[in-house]
Amino acid sequence: MVHASSKNTARSGAQQPYSNVTYSKVNGGNHELFTTYSWDDQKVRRLFIRKVYAILLVQLLVTLAVVALFTFCDAVKDYVQANPGWYWASYAVFFVTYLTLACCSAPRRYFPWNLILLTIFTLSMAYLTGMLSSYYNTTSVLLCLGITALVCLSVTIFSFQTKFDFTSCQGVLFVLLMTLFFSGFLLAILLPFQYVPWLHAVYAVLGAGLFTLFLALDTQLLMGNRRHSLSPEEYVFGALNIYLDIIYIFTFFLSLFGTNRE
Repeated sequence: MVHASSKNTARSGAQQPYSNVTYSKVNGGNHELFTTYSWDDQKVRRLFIRKVYAILLVQLLVTLAVVALFTFCDAVKDYVQANPGWYWASYAVFFVTYLTLACCSAPRRYFPWNLILLTIFTLSMAYLTGMLSSYYNTTSVLLCLGITALVCLSVTIFSFQTKFDFTSCQGVLFVLLMTLFFSGFLLAILLPFQYVPWLHAVYAVLGAGLFTLFLALDTQLLMGNRRHSLSPEEYVFGALNIYLDIIYIFTFFLSLFGTNRE
């Protein structure tokens, strides 16, 4: 999983207060107008949100296909479990591409590099999720997929409808994220000596709850009518954050409700 502090740093760096802003870019030393965006312009807002969710839909379909392949195809499942080196290679690719997209504004804003990096990132994350799912019972995986879909759909609708501003609660979410990080660190130390089921369950509940809140936050950052909002140029960053939130929610649900294969 992504280091907790780097995830929060990347979020804060790509957010800006709600206002009418003119965005420009520098190309070859010449300042040229990129475009003028106003979050009061409903057309601009709808176009930005559609672009983010179109990318997100492709990411989720690819991940779902990989999870289904690793879960239902015994030959593929046996191969990936017998070759853990691919897991660590995918994790390295995932981590490098995530840091590049999250911390560097240029690669995630300029076509086609932003989509190329996002594709590599999605494939690596899909592999990690698929391999994790291969260790669980098929029924458990399907159950957790259904729960994740219902939770994410409910949170998304709630985030669009509620008057509560999640973007103003980033300090609280950061504290909870640090709590989750150090809890995971403690579990990693204890696991080689003794498995504590109730502590593992508490960690899974905390993780699922926290990333559900992050999903609400990232959804409202797209809307543009809250205290903080994403720049319309940050459609890749917006899709990246929501995709990660959904994947984390699924993996924590799998850890909580999943049954290991015999």
